[in-house]
This record gives sequence, structure tokens and C-alpha cells, in this order.
Amino acid sequence: MLLSFILFMLSLIAIIVVVMVVPFLRRHLFSKWILKFFRRILPQISQTEQEALDAGTVWWEGELFSGKPDWHKLLAYPKPVLSPEESAFLEGPTEQLCAMLDEWRITHEHYDLPPPVWQFIKENGFFGLIIPKEYGGCGFSALAHSEVVMKISSRSNSAAVTVMVPNSLGPAELLLHYGTEEQKQHYLPRLAKGIEVPCFALTGPEAGSDAGALPDVGIVCRGEFNGQQDVLGMRVTWEKRYITLGPVATILGLAFKLRDPDGLLGSEEELGITLALIPTNTPGVNIGRRHFPLNGAFQNGPNSGKDVFIPMEWVIGGREGVGNGWKMLMNCLAAGRAISLPATSTGAAKLAARTSGAYGRVRVQFKLPIGYFEGVEEVLARIAGNTYMMDAARVMTAGAVDLGEKPSVVSAIVKYHLTERSRQAINDAMDVHGGKGICMGPSNYLARTYQQIPVGITVEGANILTRNMIIFGQGAIRGHPYVLQEINAASDPDKKRGLVSFDQALISHIAFSVRNVFRSFLYGVGSRYIKGVPEGVLSDTVGYYQQLTRFSAAFALFTDIAMLKLGGALKRKERLSARLGDILSMLYLCSATLKRFEDDGRPAADLPLLHWSMQDALYRIQQAFDELLRNVPWHFLMRAGMRLLIFPLGRRLAPPSDTLSHSVARLILAPGEARDRLTAGIYVPTADSEPLAQLEQALECAIACEVIENKLGDAVKAGHLTGQNDAKAAEALTRGIITSEEAALLEKMKVLRRQVIMVDDFPPNLRGCE
Repeated sequence: MLLSFILFMLSLIAIIVVVMVVPFLRRHLFSKWILKFFRRILPQISQTEQEALDAGTVWWEGELFSGKPDWHKLLAYPKPVLSPEESAFLEGPTEQLCAMLDEWRITHEHYDLPPPVWQFIKENGFFGLIIPKEYGGCGFSALAHSEVVMKISSRSNSAAVTVMVPNSLGPAELLLHYGTEEQKQHYLPRLAKGIEVPCFALTGPEAGSDAGALPDVGIVCRGEFNGQQDVLGMRVTWEKRYITLGPVATILGLAFKLRDPDGLLGSEEELGITLALIPTNTPGVNIGRRHFPLNGAFQNGPNSGKDVFIPMEWVIGGREGVGNGWKMLMNCLAAGRAISLPATSTGAAKLAARTSGAYGRVRVQFKLPIGYFEGVEEVLARIAGNTYMMDAARVMTAGAVDLGEKPSVVSAIVKYHLTERSRQAINDAMDVHGGKGICMGPSNYLARTYQQIPVGITVEGANILTRNMIIFGQGAIRGHPYVLQEINAASDPDKKRGLVSFDQALISHIAFSVRNVFRSFLYGVGSRYIKGVPEGVLSDTVGYYQQLTRFSAAFALFTDIAMLKLGGALKRKERLSARLGDILSMLYLCSATLKRFEDDGRPAADLPLLHWSMQDALYRIQQAFDELLRNVPWHFLMRAGMRLLIFPLGRRLAPPSDTLSHSVARLILAPGEARDRLTAGIYVPTADSEPLAQLEQALECAIACEVIENKLGDAVKAGHLTGQNDAKAAEALTRGIITSEEAALLEKMKVLRRQVIMVDDFPPNLRGCE
């Protein structure tokens, strides 16, 4: 009996092996049924969703989904650098523009950029940073574009947004990739010189985050245009709002759904989302009253039109562009979103780091700089650590765009996480500055940035939507090595070809998942099992590469199980999707941070920043996995099994220690190479009347006075001085305890400290008490 059973089991195993090894048998006895199940659980994907999924390219996020990232490949990507011409533009026109800007007057008095600033921006090519030289533009790299916007944003958010929009999803980007040659020759030189001021109208009252549902419509027809009869064109009706540069634009990029009920273009009636360029002086175009977003002075407002006739030649790309608007937008957004908001967010964080560190050293309470208090140290470390990681991600992502990538998933990651970390940094900076930060006036260098942080949170994909639906939802399909192949095979109208393609992807997917089961467990047991750490990296960083490899394997495994178990329901489990997106995001941010450290030449002074940012992110990954395992709607035994595979030895990672936070905080409490590298690229004025210049002077003076103040303190303790604050320095000078130069330095410090900590008087017209 036992022998018969053993023979039966061996025969069954042999049959299974034969079925799995022979493709024809496998396809018809195994893959065919899995394909039917797969089609049943596959979520419905709309055309706009499909075009969004197809947009852009897969870059480093594909390695993070692999379960075994190729770190040699990451470090082999060339370090993004500026050309001499780009550096000169930053040191010349960009520096000059920043010197012209006064954000207090722009937002409190003018409610706009002053006319000389507008003229300077136009004449010096700020609207044409990305336009090639053959069309009269600067032809700058994505990195240069990012650096320019970041520097301006550290001085004036109003000016940064004004420069950012024409170089992001403005018509120039769309024209470069999709415009006809005639459209390029006409518009690009005019945009580059500022003759035309562009805007792009996508968002409307009924279509915000769900831009694919926009109700604006164009009807293909024939009409009169410029005195000509029977011109093929469209009558377009639309209502848009929140359109940056809309109130001053001369050329309007417009997105609408195009219909052809009379079949003038063919047999299809619903032609899809279409983009057109419309001069704002076209009859019927209405520019509405200006919006006022959180006291931001950048031009922003609504526009509308009813049955506005435009010729077919105004469609971006001409007749070939009809119905391809969503694809155009998604591809351009994949690149543009990777530059603009990450740059402004990093500029704000760098400003927070530089000013908070200096203020923490200059401001004294209880006879001690406030930056030396452990509570403030915690905040300063968080500002500095976040800024270090943000800048690393900004530079690496811009470098990817310069390599020809259109990283749609990565752009969503940096848009969400850099705007959120910027919000955290500015909030922390406000805590450090206290009353100095909350009182409005010309000397408050934080308040307007603090006010306008929600603008970046809201635009180019609201952050809640981006985190809960886009990062993982798009990343799981695009970044996974096999899922997109399986989806395409399941959707193939040729059933025979689809089965062959699905079978090939499925077998590879199964092997991939099995490998990640073993990898996840073994990598969690011990680092000795983890291979692939680049040779020659510092011993300080080896553990980080190993932990990231371990979490990559666990992430790939969890993704496969979640998609298999939940199927299309995973799309609706937004909080689970958000946590998976957080893990993918942290893996990317950590990758960028390690690359930054290597590209910078492994400066020893930056090690505390590296350690803090990496340990914080790895701890967040651990917590995200723990929250997933607590909340995923699986059977208890399944959750327990997954926990064993991901955390075989338990959760052992800890957030940055107090000692490490102390070291990081000290880096920004004094001038030094690490502080300068951390805040490189922002505008630091030098004129004595400038609040930031006064703060920098006060920091240097405070450090110089520290030895003198210690000398006075020792003298008081020894009974050589009475200890009266106001007379102490004069008495010490009389007694020869300090020199006249030291006494003068103390007096200068007194004046500077007063300048730095003082807040502005209420404007006379608002006092109401006289």
C-alpha cells in the first residue's frame, strides 16, 4: 500500500514536471486557466488610465521592483554637472534677478512682480530655459533648469513660479515634442524672448485631480476665420481655473475633449482629449478675475470661452495631434513634474536649514544659544537630514531627465515626498524662529514660504491622490518586470498570441516570486547572505546597501502576493497602496542619497547627514511594512507567514539616535563645508541691509565672541567682575580682562543680535492705535 502511494506521488510529480517543462502542454493545461482567472481579477482600466500607464519610461524604480537592485548600475550613472554656460547663467542673470526681488514688497505692496523684473525675466531668457538654441532659447539641461528655479525660490516664490511654469508644462515643452515644424518656428522663438507669455489650461471647476473627466468640449465644424469662409476648425467651449500666468498670458494652451458628429475628420465621433494653442486676444476668449492663492503674488486666474471658433491648425501637432492630448500631457508631465516642484521645495528646505542653524546659534536664552537645547537640536537635525535627502533626489532625478528618461513614477515620488518634506522643514524652521517667524514684515524671510507651501502640495497632482493612487498604482504596473507583459497579453485581441505571451511572462513571474521568497527570508536572517554591494564603498555605507537590497526583495514579494490575493480590489485599497508607495519611495530616496554621497567624493564631514537620512528612511520602511501586515485583509496565518518572511528576526531598525541628531544639528549651527554643501545653490545676499546677510554676519560674530563671552563668564565666577550684563564688558575692559578689539566685537554682536531677533513694526496704515 505504502509502495503504491509512493509510486503514485512520484508519477504525479513527474507528470507535473513534464507539463511545466513542455511549453505546449504547460500553456494548455496550466497557463490557459490562469489567464482566464487573471482576466477576471484584472481591474478595468480606462483609456486615460491606460495612456497614463503608458506614459514615460521605467528607470531606477524598475531595479527596486526586481528584488535585487544593481547598485553598480546606479553608481555608474554619470554625476549630473552644469556646463560652464549654465554656471555662468546662475552666477550672472540668476544672481542679478534674485538681487532685484523683494518678496515682501511683491506680495504686500505690488501684488505682482514689478515691471523691471518682468522685463528682466523676458530679456534674459528665463522663459526659454528649455527651448533649444536654434529656436532662440537657452537650451539648458534639466539640472540647470532645476538649479535656476531652486535659487529663485529661495528668494521669492512668486518669481520662481513665474519662471517655472513656462519651462514646465507650458506650451514650449509640448511644442518641442509634438508641435508641427511650422508651430515650432512661429512660437518657440517668441516664447524664448518673452514676446509671448504662455499658460496652460487643464484644471476646471468640475475636473481637478480627475483631469481626464474634463467637461470642456470642441465640436469639429467649418466656419469663418480671418475673413475666410468654410475653414475647417472647431467650436470650443470651456471653463478653467487655477491657471498660473493666465491673467497675463498672450498664448493659451487648452485641453478639451473633441467630438466630430458630422464626420468631417473620419468615421469616429469621439476623438478624445485634444490640445490647442489659442492667442488670448481671440474673439470669445474671456480672462476672468485673478485668483489670490495664499497671498502668493504670482499671476493665477480663470479663463473661459463659449463656442470659440479656432482653425484646425491651432491643434498642437496639427491634424496628427487630434485625440492625442492626454498622451502628450502625461509624457510631458513625467519630465516636467520631475523638475519644477522638487526644485522649489528643495530651495525652501535649504533656506530653512541655513537660516534655522544660524538663528539657533545667534538667539540666546538662559545664557545659551537655543540651538544647543536638545529639543531644538532634534528639530535642526530633522531639517538638515530631510534637506540632504531632498537635494539628493532632486539632482538624481534631474540627471535621469538629462539621460533621456521620462520617469513618470519617479516624478510622482519626488513631487510628493519633496513637497511634504519641504512642508516639514518650513514648519520646523518656524518653531525654531518663534516670534521672529510669525510676525509679518520685510525682515521675515520665512513667512511667505510658509504661507504658500500648500500650493505645491495641491498642484501637479494633489498629494493625497499622488500618494494613495499614483506612486504604487502606476509603479506596480510599470516598474514590475512582468505585470505589464501579463496585462498586455491578457488584453491582446489575438487569443493565441496572447496565451503564448502570457505563458512566457507567467513562468518568469513564478520563478521571480519564488526567488524573492527565499531572498526575503535569508536577507532578513543575516547580511552575510546579501550580495551585490559595490566594491570600494565605505564600510559606513555597506549596511545601507544591504538593508535596501533586503527591503527590495521583501517589497517585490509583498507586491506579488497583494496583487494575486486582492486583484483589482487593491486599486480601491488606497491606504494599502499608499504604504506600498511609501516603501517604493523610500527605496528611491535612499538610493539617491547613497549616490549623492559617492558623487560628492564621500566627504567625511557629510557622514552624519548621510547616517541620519538613511536611518530615518529605513526605519520608515520598516514601519510601513509593519502597518501593511497589521492592516492587509488576509487570514491570520497568511499575515503571520508574511511577517516571518519579512521580519524573521523581528523589527530591529531604530530611528536616528539622539547622539546622531546632536552631530547633525552642530553641522548647521556653524559655518563649515558641510553646511555650505547642504545649502549650496540658494541665494545668500551680502548687502548689510539684507536680513539674511545680517543673520550670516551675526552667526560669524557669535562664534568669534564665544571665546570672549567664556572669558567673561570665568571672570564673573572668579569674582573679578560684578556680573552686571550692561556694564560687564566695560568693566572687563577697564580691568584688562579683555582687549579693546574684543570689547568692540562684543558691542557689534549686541547690535547684530538685536537686528536679527527683532521683528518688524506694524505697517503705519494698519496700526489702528494712533
